[in-house]
Amino acid sequence: MDREESAEIAAELDEQEEADPPASEGTQAAQTTPGDRTEPSVQSEEQASNLMIPVLGVSASDLTDNFEDERGGGTRLHEAIDIMAEAGTSVVSVAPGTVERLFRSDQGGNTVYIRSEDRETIYYYAHLDEYAPGLNEGMTVRRGQRLGTVGSSGNADPEAPHLHFEVMRTTAEAEWWEPSTSVNPYPLLTRQRRQALEPAS
Repeated sequence: MDREESAEIAAELDEQEEADPPASEGTQAAQTTPGDRTEPSVQSEEQASNLMIPVLGVSASDLTDNFEDERGGGTRLHEAIDIMAEAGTSVVSVAPGTVERLFRSDQGGNTVYIRSEDRETIYYYAHLDEYAPGLNEGMTVRRGQRLGTVGSSGNADPEAPHLHFEVMRTTAEAEWWEPSTSVNPYPLLTRQRRQALEPAS
């Protein structure tokens, strides 16, 4: 999620504020100002090694590292990876956490924001075709739980359905839509495969 989309989300939330029901106590985050925010944390070795690939049937060898690909005519970086799969393929949670937001945007289409158990990482899933039945904001999800299906909603090419997957480092107090630090998911998702291929010392 780039700064342009973050601004789009913030503007839309302002417009919807009166119409939306108040967030439940379990999903509210403490309000902060930019000056109050601390540096985002670094994910632990254990957390990183336990991430699963978020599209069923896709292996680590199928993944492509396009984190630094240019987007918007060279005006920004991708800062995520695209996981190609047939439309309708199940999308699952890479780790346990809480569904922070289900959001539909012009760019990301049907999106899911899941905050980690320590609240310092947000996993962003975009371009979904549909959400899994019963998926709701505020609910706890387990690693491997179905979130929806691969699609091409938003600005994705209908001829190339895929999951746009992003890992964002944040602080426990930050809102889900606030600017954060994107971290390349590719080495996190291929870590176990790379370790298996390394020669024994």
